[in-house]
Amino acid sequence: MHYALTPRTFLYSHYFATGLRAATGVIGLTLLALAASDLRTAMTVCIGALCTSLMDLPGPLRHKFNEMLASVLLGTVLTLVISLCAPLPWLLFIVVALVSFLASMMLAFGRRGMPLQFAALFSMTLAMQNILTPIQSLAHAGLFMAGGLAYLWYAIGLAWLLRRRIKEQVLAEALYELAQYVDIKAGFYDIHTDLDAQLVALIRRQVVLAERQQAARDLILRGRRSASDQVLVQVHYAMLDLYELVLATQTDYALLRRQFADSEVLTWMRDLVAKAARDIESVAYAVTRHRGSLQKVSYTPELRALDEAISRMEGQPGVSKEALDLLRSAYSRISGMVGMVAQLHRATTPQADSLELVPSVDMTPFLTQQKYELGVLRDNLRMDSPIFRFSLRVLLAVLVGLVVAGHLPYASHGYWIVLTIAVILKPSYSMTRQRRRDRLIGTLVGCALTLMILHVTRSPAVLLACLFIATAAGPTFVTIKYRYTAVAASMQILLQISLLLPESGHVVGERLVDTVLGAVIATVFSFVLPNWEYRSLPRLLRGVLQASSAYLAASRELLQERAENDFVYRLRRKQFMDSLAALSAALLRMQDEPPSKRRAVEEIHQFVLKNYLVASQIAAIRLLLRNHAEALPREAVNDWLEQACDQACRMLAQARQALDSGLPPDQAPPGPPEVHSDDAWSGWQALQRRTRLLDDDVRQIAFQAGMIARMLRTV
Repeated sequence: MHYALTPRTFLYSHYFATGLRAATGVIGLTLLALAASDLRTAMTVCIGALCTSLMDLPGPLRHKFNEMLASVLLGTVLTLVISLCAPLPWLLFIVVALVSFLASMMLAFGRRGMPLQFAALFSMTLAMQNILTPIQSLAHAGLFMAGGLAYLWYAIGLAWLLRRRIKEQVLAEALYELAQYVDIKAGFYDIHTDLDAQLVALIRRQVVLAERQQAARDLILRGRRSASDQVLVQVHYAMLDLYELVLATQTDYALLRRQFADSEVLTWMRDLVAKAARDIESVAYAVTRHRGSLQKVSYTPELRALDEAISRMEGQPGVSKEALDLLRSAYSRISGMVGMVAQLHRATTPQADSLELVPSVDMTPFLTQQKYELGVLRDNLRMDSPIFRFSLRVLLAVLVGLVVAGHLPYASHGYWIVLTIAVILKPSYSMTRQRRRDRLIGTLVGCALTLMILHVTRSPAVLLACLFIATAAGPTFVTIKYRYTAVAASMQILLQISLLLPESGHVVGERLVDTVLGAVIATVFSFVLPNWEYRSLPRLLRGVLQASSAYLAASRELLQERAENDFVYRLRRKQFMDSLAALSAALLRMQDEPPSKRRAVEEIHQFVLKNYLVASQIAAIRLLLRNHAEALPREAVNDWLEQACDQACRMLAQARQALDSGLPPDQAPPGPPEVHSDDAWSGWQALQRRTRLLDDDVRQIAFQAGMIARMLRTV
């Protein structure tokens, strides 16, 4: 379950804060406008504030201001244009279709373009219900702009006052996701769980974790960092170090299970890792409450029991040396992870000085670079662009929705069909399918709840309180449980109508009919000019291979101590994991598509898994060199790493060739020979094992790349 859906953490999450902020601003401005004018004026101000609140999301203040201001100006222009065109149905059809297309093209700007697109469509659909004179249209647009600007300054002022609080909440969310990630890791030591299922769950969580870590970076590392940000920066760096250490714990779980299935050592390891996950959650909870975190979890019993058990196993018959070394290595990494969790606790206090802050380093490469340029839109004006095809799909669906609305026996709320289409129809089939299900169920539940409330009471004070709750719930759950948002949206609009027109009980049925019609139209048009995920696979696969090669090159420099610091290594690791997360997300979406549109699912899954293991092997090698630094033969180790990394890079180059040609890769020469060194360095055997595993993984990557390319070419 998502952390924000549990009662203990819900009130401290930024989701609840966003919903409460939006409801207070929208309802508060509406009441102020109502006190100073009439109901019609107040509702227009409310619409302007409501449309602007759609862009009220956690983010850097400058970006937030620019995006919200763009939403106000765009919404005002659309409100004016649509209001002027409303008296002429044929002109309204043309303008609505054009606006729907252009608004959908905003998705070319990336993730931040999606709320702007919906805000534009929302403003457009709400303006469609008004048939006004030109003078009235100007006044209506002016009131919309006044409501939008008032909410803008309210939201920006509040965000500035609570800027540290918002950073804490976003950072805590990343920590909660890391705890979920570690909890899945604990399942690998449970002999009753399926290893393949655990790997699938781990990769799915990796996609979400990458998004949350990036959101934390964008808020915490952007711009100047004051002394008050010291704790947040410390916790952020400690979180990333812990994440790399968790990556390094990946091992041969199948061998451990075969060898130690009858022993309690795996149970103790599982309990240790699960405890660490709960411990990380306690850090996240402390961060959301603006408090230092005190470690209350004791790992001593499991660590002592494991240490004694491993000592007893040495020399026992039936226990292979390879399995025992693997067990000892896993124990060492888990104990290191436990120590890093303790460091994470210390980082939450201002006295923590064990983490080096680097305010002089330019962190721009780690941050999301959001650009709103016309060239981005122009580059997507082509039929092979998924954004362009989606925009045409929305245009056609909205036109059909307008035609259907015009032939309904009632005409007061026909725009609901268009709004339902805008809500449900998304760029990918899987997102459309999920939104359709949530919208239908949410609307049904919302209508039922509204009928129950209206049956019990018609008191304006009670209805206004329910409206406030619904207005707060909408933005609160929009990204974590959209079904709840759909419930809130239906209640919100029906309660507003009930307050304005107390005798309009028939609108509940109209709402249900319009939602069903909009869902049917959106479903039909999800198959028009579709953007099936397999079409983007070659680009995403190449991106992973290129990022993997760059990551290996940066890792080699760092492992050989030829890099001044780990800045480039961290950057390349981030880029590699981001590319892997993008491919994983596409794979998950493809699995929700019709069976006839799925391509090479198992092969891509193996490709993702092996690339994930590459990151794990590199992290493990880095930790190994750190733990065996004493008497390390630097020249011999560097030669070994040079050969291993060169071999891995050659195999990745062959993987790119196989992806382009669709032919299996050439047989690569064997990896470096075993080292029989007279040196007494304790890390040789572990280093050789890790580099052999790395070599096996990149060979499998090359093989899977050829298989995927061949399967895609045969379609």
